[in-house]
Amino acid sequence: MKLYSKQELIEEMRKIFDAGWHKSVKKTIDRRNDGAVGNTLEKLLGISENNLPIPNAREWELKGQRKHTTALITLKHAEPSPTAARIVSSVLLPKYGWKHKKAGAEYPVSEQSFRSTTSATSFTNRGFRVVVDSVERKVKFVFEAEQADQNDKEIVAWLSSVFKRGGLEKLEPEPYWGFDDLEPLIATKMKNCFYVVATSRIQEKREWFKYESLYVLSGFSFERFLAAIKDGSVLVDFDARTHHNHGTKFRLRQGKWPALYSDVTRVI
Repeated sequence: MKLYSKQELIEEMRKIFDAGWHKSVKKTIDRRNDGAVGNTLEKLLGISENNLPIPNAREWELKGQRKHTTALITLKHAEPSPTAARIVSSVLLPKYGWKHKKAGAEYPVSEQSFRSTTSATSFTNRGFRVVVDSVERKVKFVFEAEQADQNDKEIVAWLSSVFKRGGLEKLEPEPYWGFDDLEPLIATKMKNCFYVVATSRIQEKREWFKYESLYVLSGFSFERFLAAIKDGSVLVDFDARTHHNHGTKFRLRQGKWPALYSDVTRVI
């Protein structure tokens, strides 16, 4: 495989950008975040997934997004502390879960759900919120019953069931991610990257991409990551049901990659 300098690789991308529309390598006609933007560009470059043809490739990744999409991007799976308490299965599901929408059909009648995509900028309709506590050096997941939507009959009924199961006080133990544990987890994932944005359209029952923007991002900053949590660009996503935990994730809003890096250069 031929190796390129960073600038030479950018020039190869520029040719692809100038060529117009390209058929997706994914046989899909929807616009879910399935990696199709980056995978298609990698094929056009003649490279395998995340095997960039530059000498220090292990320090770089190629990330792609569709323009005008609201899909969230998973940054890292990270279960909350204290891990010995098994927060999701032992606290959130049994004490704060609600009936799964497929209970009695695809799943048993007793199947519970705990799905919460939660930001630091506002409470969810069930009263959950993320808090960045710089004094305790923790990202916390908190519950305040009075912040739940009292105008929603379903939420009111759920609050009543939470009261019966253990009360409406604060979460105990309180789920959190310590800065010292979270920083290396996130930093190892957040490599320098070539970040591309593409317009998409459906033609001949396949998605096509037209690459429009290329940014070179470097210098990931954990402080910027925490700031992105505070401003709602990064969210915490719980996705569990009684018999399966899909994992707790830190997820990024579309278009917010540049907010996480100290050096952001648009080259196309």
